[in-house]
This record gives sequence, C-alpha cells and structure tokens, in this order.
Amino acid sequence: MNITFGILAHVDAGKTTFSEALLYHTRSIKRRGRVDHQDAFLDSHELEKQRGITIFSDQAFFTIGDDTYYLIDTPGHVDFSPEMERAVQVMDYAVVIISGVEGIEGHTETVWRLLRKHRVPAFIFINKMDRTGADAARVLEEIRTHLTADVCDLSGVAEGQMPEEVIEFLAERDEELLEHYMEQGYHADLWLTKLRQMVRGGRVVPCLSGSALHDLGVREFLDLFTLLTETEYDESQPFAGRVYKIRHDEQGVRLTYIKAISGALHVRDDLPYGDGIMEKVTQIRKVNGHQVQQVDRVTAGELFAVTGLTAVRVGDGVGTCREQASFELVPTLRSKVVAEPGVNMKEVYALFRMLDAEDPSLHVTWEERLQQIHIHVMGKIQLEVLKHIVADRFRLQVDFEPPEILYRETIEQPVMGYGHFEPLRHYAEVHLRIEPAPRNSGITFANECRPDDLPVGMQNLVKQHIFEREHHGLLTGSPLTDVKITLVKGRAHNKHTHGGDFREATFRALRQGLEKARNILLEPVYEVKIQVQLDHMGRVLSDIQAASGRFEPPITEGDQAIIHAVVPVATFMDYGTTLASLTKGKGRISMAYAGYERCHNEVEVIARIGYDKDADPEYTSSSIFCTKGQSFSVPWYEAEAMMHCPIEE
Repeated sequence: MNITFGILAHVDAGKTTFSEALLYHTRSIKRRGRVDHQDAFLDSHELEKQRGITIFSDQAFFTIGDDTYYLIDTPGHVDFSPEMERAVQVMDYAVVIISGVEGIEGHTETVWRLLRKHRVPAFIFINKMDRTGADAARVLEEIRTHLTADVCDLSGVAEGQMPEEVIEFLAERDEELLEHYMEQGYHADLWLTKLRQMVRGGRVVPCLSGSALHDLGVREFLDLFTLLTETEYDESQPFAGRVYKIRHDEQGVRLTYIKAISGALHVRDDLPYGDGIMEKVTQIRKVNGHQVQQVDRVTAGELFAVTGLTAVRVGDGVGTCREQASFELVPTLRSKVVAEPGVNMKEVYALFRMLDAEDPSLHVTWEERLQQIHIHVMGKIQLEVLKHIVADRFRLQVDFEPPEILYRETIEQPVMGYGHFEPLRHYAEVHLRIEPAPRNSGITFANECRPDDLPVGMQNLVKQHIFEREHHGLLTGSPLTDVKITLVKGRAHNKHTHGGDFREATFRALRQGLEKARNILLEPVYEVKIQVQLDHMGRVLSDIQAASGRFEPPITEGDQAIIHAVVPVATFMDYGTTLASLTKGKGRISMAYAGYERCHNEVEVIARIGYDKDADPEYTSSSIFCTKGQSFSVPWYEAEAMMHCPIEE
C-alpha cells in the first residue's frame, strides 16, 4: 500500500522537527536533525538553513511492513503558500501541526480551508507541549471553535483498545455504531473499521499531543497514523498521474515530479499530456530528501520524478488523467526585475522562465517595448528569497522594485466588438459580443457563429487567440477579466486568409468593444478574520473602515470579539504588524485572498499608473481595410460601419 501525506502548519509550529522525528522512528535517518542547528534532513537548501524556515516542498519516504509512506514537508510562511497548495493536491492524508502555546494562528486557518476544499482527510498534532504556557485542552477547544467540531483526542487508542469517551464519540457520528452500541455494546473490530472509514471521509479528525523537539508523543502518533490510514490504488488500469512539482537538477536537467494515480510507468514509455503532446520518459528517480535513486518502474500511489518531459506544467494531468488542477492561493503583488547595467535582459528572462516552470504563480512576463521582466509575488520575503536563489543558481545579481498591487479590469454592460484585418493579400473579420460575467470568473468563451459564415477551423482559431494571452484593459493596461466573449460572426477569404489574420482581427474586435464599454477597475481583497479582546474591538472596526473595508456584526465570546471583514489588499496587507502592536501580540488575524472587487480609489490609481491606451504597441482598436489594392487604417469609432458581415442589431 502506498500512502502520501503532508505536514502542514503555520510557520514555526514545528513541522520540520516533527518530520525529522517521524523519519528517525522509521529508521529513514540515523539521527534527528534540528532546524536551529541547520542540519534538518528535509531543509537541505542553504537558504532554508540560513532562515530556519521551509521554503520548498521536500519529500522523503519510509516503509512499515509492506506499506510505503511518502512524506511531504511543506512551507509554513504565507509567502510560500502556493508551493504548499500544489503539494496538497497529491496528498492522501495531511498532518496539521499546531503549537500548544500559540494555538491556532492565521495561516493555520488557511491550511485548514485548503484541506477541506481538496477533501484531504487530516490528523492534528498539538506540538511544543514541553514549553511554558502549553495547554492541549485549550488548543483542542480552539480547534473545535475555529476549525472543526469533529476533532477527537485519540490518546490511548490502539488496535483492540479505545477509551470510553472515544467509543461514544464515534457512536454519536455513525448510525450503525450507535445501534450496535445500544443493543450489543462495544466491538473493537467494528469500531476500528468504522474509525478508519470516518477518518478517510473527513468525518473524524484524530488528534494527539506532545513535543517533536523532545520526541514526546511522536512514536504514539506514528502508531496511530499507520493504524488508521489506508488507500486503494489500481495498478491494473492504464497509467494516470498528476504533476505537482517541477525542479532542475545541478546540471540544469528538468525534473517533473508526479504522483501516480493508477497503473504503472516504465523508463522509455511514451507519456501523453496536454493537447496531444507525447514525450518519452528517459529516467525515473525516487527522491528521498537529497538522496536520489534511479528505478525502471513505478506504480500507482508512488511519488517520483522523471526526465524527458519539456512542456508539462505544474497541476497538469499526464497519461489518462486530463484534469487540470486549480489553485486558490494566487499572488496579489507585482514587481519588476532589476539587473546590473550591461546585463542582457533577454538572457535574464530565460533564467526566470526556468523559475516560472518551477513556481507558476510567479507568472513571469516580458514587456518587449520596455525591455522589462515582471513577476507576481506573495510578499517581500519571497522577493528576498528569489534574489538569493538567482545569485546561488545562476551567479547573477538582481534586485526587485518595491511590489505593487495587481489590478484587473472588466466592463459593466454588454457591447459588440468588431475587428477587420485586410492588408494586401490578407483577410479576416471577427464580430464579438463582450458581456460582464460573475466576479472572479475570469474569461469564458461561447460560439454562436454558423459554419456557413465561417469554417469551424477558423472559429477555433478565434477561441485559441482569445485564450493565448492576457488582454489589456483600457484604464490602466491591467489584465481583462470577468467577461464572457461570444463569437457571433466572422468571415475569411478562400485565397487571401493566412495564418495570423484571425489573431489580428480578434484582438482588434476585442479592443474595439472595450473602447465603447463602461470599463471599471478591480482590486484584490482579503477575507479577514480578527480575534481581539473586547477593549480593542472598536479600534479594529475603525481601522477596517479607514481601510475602505466592510465588516459583519462582531461575534463576542467571553472577553473576546471575532470580526469578519472584507478589505482591500492595498490598504490592509501590513495590518498584522499594526494589530500585534495594538494588542501586544495577543490579537489573532488570518487573511485569505478572496478575489477581486471594484477598486475603492479607482480615479487615484488610474492617474498614478498613467496608462495611455493609444500608445500600447501590443494592441490597437483600429481596423485595416483595403480598396483598389491600397490598405488603410480606420479608427474604432468608424470601423463598425465598414464591416463586411451584417451588423447584429
């Protein structure tokens, strides 16, 4: 049996120390490393040793009997949370570490929400019980209040043995158990079978406590974990897998990390993915910390890395799996890469494309007109780490401009957009209906065009061009979003339509429609949860209002107030520091990206960015027509009347 599980937590809760203890007890390592001693088995990168935090999702594996367990140690700092989320999607189980002193912290709630979203069953270990102020009972109550009421302290549970309170806890959550308990009493095998099922289904969350640093409770946790976890993977089916990580080794060879979902994969197998891409697997590597072993075959449930795949992306399905993963934790900031004078920025861009393959949330882009590289980031710590990574891996010194908010644009009412492209010996015309779509839905495409008007192959080209890149809005040049684009009509020429003509006509139609629309600016917002003493509630509510946020009526529990709010990222990203100062570290805040809403200071932002829609070299709203062998440009406000296809009323 193969089981993949991840270790997740708020930063400094003790994830890596706990992972080291597990590996030590399973004889995977001979001695337990320590983060503060810079000798942890899984924090092998020099940056991780220097900073004392996990930056990259590293993995190890161990065997117990006939079963193999794959452990993924994930980052706990919010700046590296996309790395954590990518790992979550291949986990069979998760272990959430919570400090017995600090209790539930901001990032803990983000982790829990992700596990629920991806339906990953969880265990909880309350750590640092050796420290002054640790209180497992208090933390358990916090878990019941803020995470789940289904948590159960399973201390003392072993095969064939359960405390009475656990027996009753399980019976209350299962009709078959309750009926059996009332009529015949407790039966060890039935309760254990049901407990496994309830854990797997997320209906019960087992919890134990101890100290990973002093190796208290870890052995007991491991025994319980191996007792209650199970998976069913089918090796008889064709191979299917999911890509969860991409790295490059010291020689620059691209390593694609895959979780096998079904079947088996061999070296030299042809592996399909994407839209008909087929590439040969040249190596298969089993990775255990910094140790690598080459193998000829892997089977369902295993984690491994392959070489030979050049275009697959993180989150892609391979083999018979065609499902594309979706990610919730996305950056809300953008920064410009700054290199030393004389450095070729195109060469720097090529290096950053390698980093982009490893971390697609960077969204590395090249602006040809300005000869600039832009990246998306979660925060300032990530930029500091990137600077060190580039220097270490590529021997290149770079810096970054202060990060700015990532704005987006959309429209308020439906419009028609018309584009015509007819230089000499070229021809394409496109009519698009552009409509507002639900907030945070992105761009969607529909097709109402008849094959009589435009061949299906040409219609598919229009769709392809809509999604081949982000499109600039007119207010700030920010990406267009939350619109439904429908191909209504189109026209081609049997002789003169060539490749790229429909790209030009499509982009011009989109831009011409935006010229006529009521455009609005959107900004990213946080969904915020703040817990403070009642004495501080008024100040916090005032701060939220001053930050152009909105809040629900506060919930009071004893001398504590819990405040739920939605606040712009631009005005609230650093509020954690303010809250810590206000409450002397006793307040708690969790902030989760909650999509985009109407910008609270639209006029100010538009003026500050100063985007000139008529000077964007990548877009034009004018159309090109041809008469008597001469091509000429027609501005957007006159182009509609000259279209060759009938205009939709």
